[in-house]
Amino acid sequence: MVRAAIASGALRGAVIVASLVGLSACSSDQTPTAASSDPVSATDLSLSQEPAASRGGPPEYVAGEVIVKFREGASAEARGAALQAANASVRERIVTAAMRGAGDNEGLTVVHSGMGTPAAIQSLRGNPNVEYAEPNWIYSHQATSTDSHYTDGTLWGMYGDGTSPANQFGSQAGEAWAAGHTGSAGVYVGIIDEGIQFTHPDLDGQVWTNPTDPTDGVDNDGNGYVDDIHGWDFDGNDNTIYDGGTRGSLDDHGTHVSGTIGAKANNSTAESVVGVNWNVTLISGKFLGRRGGTTANAIKAVDYFTDLKKRHGLNIVATNNSWGGGGFSQALLDAINRGGSAGILFIAAAGNGGSDGVGDDNDATASYPSNYECTANGTYDCVIAVAAITKDGLKSGFSNYGAKTVDIGAPGSGIWSTTAFNTYSSYSGTSMATPHVTGGAALYASSHAGAGQTDPRRDHGERRPDPVAHRQDGDRRAAERQRLLIRRQHWTHPASAEAPRLRCSRGALSPTRVMECAKARGEHLRAQPADYGLFPPGHPGRQFP
Repeated sequence: MVRAAIASGALRGAVIVASLVGLSACSSDQTPTAASSDPVSATDLSLSQEPAASRGGPPEYVAGEVIVKFREGASAEARGAALQAANASVRERIVTAAMRGAGDNEGLTVVHSGMGTPAAIQSLRGNPNVEYAEPNWIYSHQATSTDSHYTDGTLWGMYGDGTSPANQFGSQAGEAWAAGHTGSAGVYVGIIDEGIQFTHPDLDGQVWTNPTDPTDGVDNDGNGYVDDIHGWDFDGNDNTIYDGGTRGSLDDHGTHVSGTIGAKANNSTAESVVGVNWNVTLISGKFLGRRGGTTANAIKAVDYFTDLKKRHGLNIVATNNSWGGGGFSQALLDAINRGGSAGILFIAAAGNGGSDGVGDDNDATASYPSNYECTANGTYDCVIAVAAITKDGLKSGFSNYGAKTVDIGAPGSGIWSTTAFNTYSSYSGTSMATPHVTGGAALYASSHAGAGQTDPRRDHGERRPDPVAHRQDGDRRAAERQRLLIRRQHWTHPASAEAPRLRCSRGALSPTRVMECAKARGEHLRAQPADYGLFPPGHPGRQFP
């Protein structure tokens, strides 16, 4: 898998691994489970095209539901016969503007079957008029606060070795600000997650207001979403992107990642924070609700941003995806590819390991969506997978890793940011690392006109046979351009080691950092909660995905 790296500010990426509840796909010896009573037999192990081992238990799907892709030209009679054989009725047709723009007028059909998901999938896959049939996977995240106090060094993820305070393992964003790079409201980022408290003191004015579709009950811009003034809630199917009220009962996670990307600077609030970008425009694609989110709604969210970019010419450079779950979905990959073809990076969390709290190797067991390989236009991989690191530069103990499937590490332990309602909290997880990389993509685009318009990585080298050589060479050239964000790192899992070890790419590293890496290569990196500086002694510790 060839991925670009956001190193020293270059839009070259790898995504920070952030796993949520049920973040993995099923292995050959584990079966997916339904969210309600929908038994799955041992004969139905191939529900996904690319099953992978589960980390926190079998992945869940919506009981009785199947996403069906009928072959182009299939007659109404043939479709009806296929559904009748599967004892299925149509629940929803999904034909997004992005699908039609890509020449797909068939779209997807979400059906409910009385015979249960596995049996219905087997029946539909055996029908010649069906291109594919798959579960409607459920995605989720764990949103648990680990600190409610603002302390010195809290925003270490924004530091660099030339800032004050300094931390060479931070994102280096502070050094970019000192050089005059603080972002631009003309750069847009999609937040595919929970909703955003857009009135938060540090986010007020940072969230998009749709100038072409005012709140008047009419779909003025013709995109199929009436009054999508700040984005859309695909879980609730309405334009209310924040549902937490004044108690902040919902949308903490989406508000937290938004703050890391784009909390505004110099807010007078005593406990205010600042994001990688002081200026940026965030758009909500809310699809995670009280019960998580589904593949069907994730597809609609991804396509929403693709259509916005094409319909309105918005400079949407990336979407942030701090979520995961389920198995392989061809329908979701198709949507990611449509976005990639429009020049939108899909930056995703690599995952937080399983119930043992220890990160897993994504090379061995796939974690979706970060393990998808986008083939947009056949020129670049638009998916960037992100792992989490600590303030000491070590891989966070909970973070997944993968020499071939995880692209970059970013600050993910003890990350302070905005939360609902008008509050600030410290969270840990690859969910928290991912927005540092997304923010870096936006910050780079703000000072490099045209980045993200067609191929956001086109200035950083062509696809090469050796992905490691590609990344290291890219790091060197990125450092020569602008020392902006996230030091490039790779992780491997030696067969002789009980825990993953760190291996650093030397291209963009100082001699001091190279020495640090050499030392780190000889140490196990299974960090305990106390190492994160987040928990009091004896506290069991909790992490975001």
